[in-house]
Parts: sequence; structure tokens; C-alpha cells
Amino acid sequence: MTLSEPSGVRQVSASDLPKIKNYLIQTIQRDGASDWYDPKATLARIEQALKKLNVSIEQPLREKLTQEIYQEVYGMGVLQPLLDDPRITEIMVNGAKKVYVEIEGRIVKTAITFEHDGQVMDLIEKVIRPLGRRVDADHPAVDARLPDGSRFNAIIPPVAIDGPSITIRKFSRERLTVEKLIELGSLTPIVADFLEACVVSRLNIIISGGTGSGKTTLLNVLSGYIPEHERIVTIEDSAELQLHQEHVVRLEMKPPDLEGKGEVKIRDLVRNALRMRPDRIVVGECRGGEALDMLQAMNTGHDGSLTTLHANSPRDALSRLETLTMMAGMDLPIRIVREQIASAVDLIIQTARLRDGSRKVTQVTEVVGMEGDTIVMTDIFKFDETGMDENGRVLGELKPTGMRPLFINRLEMAGFKLKAEVFGVNIAEMLSASRRPTVRK
Repeated sequence: MTLSEPSGVRQVSASDLPKIKNYLIQTIQRDGASDWYDPKATLARIEQALKKLNVSIEQPLREKLTQEIYQEVYGMGVLQPLLDDPRITEIMVNGAKKVYVEIEGRIVKTAITFEHDGQVMDLIEKVIRPLGRRVDADHPAVDARLPDGSRFNAIIPPVAIDGPSITIRKFSRERLTVEKLIELGSLTPIVADFLEACVVSRLNIIISGGTGSGKTTLLNVLSGYIPEHERIVTIEDSAELQLHQEHVVRLEMKPPDLEGKGEVKIRDLVRNALRMRPDRIVVGECRGGEALDMLQAMNTGHDGSLTTLHANSPRDALSRLETLTMMAGMDLPIRIVREQIASAVDLIIQTARLRDGSRKVTQVTEVVGMEGDTIVMTDIFKFDETGMDENGRVLGELKPTGMRPLFINRLEMAGFKLKAEVFGVNIAEMLSASRRPTVRK
């Protein structure tokens, strides 16, 4: 079958589909594919191209052809079914022949493959070209954001030895609620109520955890507690937060252009946010010198700020915050840095991805203050692991430690009357013990 300008309607079979598919792809790409993020517009364009071709295709084959063309031209090719699967949270391409996904916290190898490394490179180019970014031997790594909000990272040879690699952190279309996190066992109703009180009472909060431990998800949920009347400025390297309040200003960092100019860093945005009369500053993640600007903001009247950072424990989070602060280029004595941290940060929430793949809040820790040259912290809640069940799920509970936070008065002034039992303090037992007669010998 020759695909020039057809003169009459012809019936085609499955064996003709590859040639028809290539012809239509070339036609559509020649016409432009600027609306690839709009499914209705793209499907209409494919139908137009089929009419011009003037061939008769049975409906099942027509649907198959349309889907494949859409995935190739407007979607993410062979990866599109993975992006469409709501169970998948992460997609990892390790060269052309190895594609892994994360489903419910577990990494699984898929049967999907690319034909060759060149096809992976074509996909990378397709994603970054409209964004004005480049990837080559001199700039082998690139970050981008897909039209649906998913995070896209690619790294190519010579840095990636086994072929070009792609990692996609999928953007959740469903906004997780605190009720859902409780249902999943990530935290308890008591801890959820406590954290709500902390956010509304304008405590400065850091969410700490490893990669993929649920930091951004929890930040999203906690940001939802910010009162509707407050002005919120969010700052992210890749916009992921889904705040539903009306008065939100969203800022996103800008990488340098092809000439290495025009970069806008997170630190620049934090500084600018201070001039925007924010009630709250929410930074998606502190990973550089912006940590110093965040601490100064927290210490100069911008209470209620929230951010995340990578660390394996609350104590590690403070150490990392020290390191990030010194990356700002200010030659500050370590004691001054620690005093800044101790006076600025009120609460650290530690998240973790456990060995069964589940994501949980494992510690809620108060930053009490300084004692000598050391920052003093107190655990308010801590996850107590008790074992594993027959299905390999980690058993345990996020329990109170019995310590009431020193900032309890701030919560009460904001209208939250949390009973002592919330923190594991049994008032009845204490009163009973105090009334017991002392036996003298």
C-alpha cells in the first residue's frame, strides 16, 4: 500500500497499521503538536489526519492506532500507560531495556522496553525542548516538569554508564487528605489533631525524611490547615503543592537558559517573598543557602512557616540545617547558627518509608532551646515498632512519650485545649499516686 495522496477510500488491515502510523505521525508533527497536553484537541487532530488519508479502518484497529499515535506524538510513548496508571507513583528507566515502577511503596520491574537508547533520548528531547532546556555531554543532567505536574529527571552518557536514565515522580491528581493518611496508617487521629493545632497556632515546622518518605505529601496536608484569610507564598523548585486556599502566590525556581543565564534560585525567591507581605511562607524543600533566609524570616515575625529537608532523624535534621545555613556564604560561628535554629524552629516531624514500603510519621519532636552549645529537643510522639504480620507489613503505633510540649500555652491561646492524655499523661494515676499514704518504717 502506497501512502501518497489517496484518490479513494481503501480498506486496510492490521499489517498496514505500522506504515499508516508512521505517515500520520509525520503529518501531525509537521503540522505542530503544541496542544499535546489537551487530550480532546489531540484526538481531534488525529481524526482529522485519518480523514485526509481517506482510508477505512475497522473500529478496534482505529482505536488502537489512535491510542498509539497519541502516546507517541502527544504523550510519553511506551511510558504513557504507566503515567495513566493511578497505582504507580514513580517510573524509573535504567537504559532502554529496564523500566521499573513503584507501586504501593514497592519497586517492580515492568515488561515495557524501548527499542534502543536513541528512543529514550528522543523522549528526553521531546520533554525538555518546549521548556528551552538542553541535555548533552557538557550538561548531562536535566530537571523538568511534565504538563500534568509530574517531576521529570533525566541523565545521559557519559555520566549514565548504562544508557540514558529517566526518573518520573508522578503528580497525584487526587489531593491526599488527613483522613486518607490516617486510613493508610501514616499517622493517628490524635497526632493529626495535634499537628492541626500547631499549624493554626503559627508554629515554625520542619518536615524531615528520606527520599520518597512522604515529606511533600505531609507538607501539602499540613498547609491545608492554614486559615483561609491568610496570605500564603509557596516556593518550590518544581511546583507540586496543591493548596486550596484562595489567597496563594505560587513561586517556582527558574533554571538557567541555554546560555547559562537567567537562573532564579530558591534563595532569590525566599528573599523576594519577604517583600510580598506574606502571612505564611511555605518552602517545598530547603537544600541550600536559602535555609539562612528561612531562619531569619522565622526569627523576624514570619511565624507559621513550613518547609521540608532531607534527613534521617530530627537530630540529623538540625545538623543538616546547620550545614545548609553555612552554605549561604556567611562566616557565622557555629554557636550563632545553632542559636538561630533553636529560636526559629518549633517542631520537627520525621517521616520514613519503612521496609514494607509504607510511609509513616515516626517522630514528632519539639525544639526546646539551647543548653550550652547543644540544641535540646524533646520527643512528643514516637513510632513504636512491634514486628511484622504474616503479609510482611510492619506493625507498630505512633505513641505519645508522656512529655507535654513547652509551647502548649501557644496552642491554648489559639483556642486548642488539648487534654494531658493526648501526650500520654494519665492525670488520674498521678492524682491517685499523690493521695497514697506514705508508709513510714
